[in-house]
Amino acid sequence: MGKFDFNLKSHQKKLKPLLKELVAGQTYDQVLRRHPKTKGSLFTRSEIIAGLRHFYGEGAAAKLQAKPVRTLSGVVPVTLLTKPYPCPGKCIFCPNDPKMPKSYLSAEPGAQRAALNNFDPYNQVTTRLMTYHANAHSTEKIELIVLGGTWSSYPKHYKIWFIKRCFDALNDFKPGKTKKVKAPQIDGSADWPELYPAQKKNETAVSRCVGLSLETRPDFLNEAELVRFRQLGCTKIQIGIQSLNNRVLNLNKRGHRVRATKKAIGLLRLAGFKIQGHWMANLYGADPEGDIKDFTKLFSDPGIRPDELKVYPTALIETAELMDYYKKGLWKPYSYSELLKVLVAALPMVTEYCRVTRVIRDFSSDDIVVGNKLTNFREIVEKEIRRQGKQLKEIRAREVRGQPIDAAKLKLKITSYAAGLAKENFLQFVTPDNQIAGFLRLSLPLKPAFIPELKGAALIREIHVYGKALDLGADSGLKAQHRGLGKTLIKTAAELAKKAGFKHLSVISAVGTRQYYKKQGFRRGRLYQSLLIS
Repeated sequence: MGKFDFNLKSHQKKLKPLLKELVAGQTYDQVLRRHPKTKGSLFTRSEIIAGLRHFYGEGAAAKLQAKPVRTLSGVVPVTLLTKPYPCPGKCIFCPNDPKMPKSYLSAEPGAQRAALNNFDPYNQVTTRLMTYHANAHSTEKIELIVLGGTWSSYPKHYKIWFIKRCFDALNDFKPGKTKKVKAPQIDGSADWPELYPAQKKNETAVSRCVGLSLETRPDFLNEAELVRFRQLGCTKIQIGIQSLNNRVLNLNKRGHRVRATKKAIGLLRLAGFKIQGHWMANLYGADPEGDIKDFTKLFSDPGIRPDELKVYPTALIETAELMDYYKKGLWKPYSYSELLKVLVAALPMVTEYCRVTRVIRDFSSDDIVVGNKLTNFREIVEKEIRRQGKQLKEIRAREVRGQPIDAAKLKLKITSYAAGLAKENFLQFVTPDNQIAGFLRLSLPLKPAFIPELKGAALIREIHVYGKALDLGADSGLKAQHRGLGKTLIKTAAELAKKAGFKHLSVISAVGTRQYYKKQGFRRGRLYQSLLIS
């Protein structure tokens, strides 16, 4: 899974006429069956892309890009899983698949890829990049998304080794040339001096890490842990909020209260991390009206207000402790109409500064005992929202994606909001119909930083320019990327920070974006890059 191996030479006689018609303007569906690969089999899209790339160049191949939506947010996401390992949590809704990290199931797509690579980080990254390249996607700007339950509970030297091997894979990858991966290794050990050279090499590699996401529990986050996250190169934390009701948290044996969630989010904000919260509907002890009320707190409570959000209605998996509650009649899944009601009420509440990354877990319907089994439920919800005359304000619903934009018509819009230990400023370039072409998150701390190099500094927590992922330095034409939007956002952020009395503007840069910020005048510190603005 993920490996692409195609002998172009042995098939070129049959493939060339197909390619010629595609280049002449015929559509993929029109030519595919006219030129079969063999009797009874057709050329795959990846094979046709390989032919276009070889005979007509990268531009022709890009026009037939498979699953373009995967990279329309501007970066190439590479999701990988850590090895199976005990989780300190006792949550009753969490499935227990002994072959997977806690809360993940073998049938999930990402989990399948991880298992086929024996959870080896190097091979997971490499095979995923090979698939992206085979489908004509850029493999230069990579966001590493590391899943696997509670990252903080894994052994220190395993975690350093895991991230080092991710960087090794990025550094070694050569588009179109990398054919094989190394023998899988499920477990390893490394220390900080072994990681740093791999990070340094990635600053100028062909495939650069422009974002690194890790997931953990609120009660495992503290100041020392966040420093370790930065040493790894982490820029985003996925944190399980689940509920903002202490009674519901207690009934579900979550192991912490709302206070711990707020404390963790406050620390994340002071350290400049992007915050992705996970929230669940239909937990044991909840009801539709209570869930809607609970969801409002995500954005009405200044101590929460995440940058991104995953919404996970509870689905009953046989290995979860919740199964016992279901059998005793203590818990039951929401009906279709109840779940629809909750999500139709919830999603329009999401503010312009937040992106709803996912609605519904990617569980196989075969694994779900009871609960929603419709994988397109988000589409159903959004259709009903439009039918009711409501609009979605969240980022994902407003991304320009791959469409052309007129830079002259873009408007800079600044939204300020209180966020517990900081005042946040969300700077966004929008089109006349409020689609978003790029944004910057500027955080103005309201208390002293616990990391010395951030003393007196305002923080850029994220810069993102939307549109199809382009190679570094590529000509964008009318696409959003590489049109100078990032530079303008940084300049505006520096002016706002200076006006607010800050002496420095720091950025939580990813390893692969260090060179970009260096060009903008930022100087390298131990964990951050900073610009003098006083």
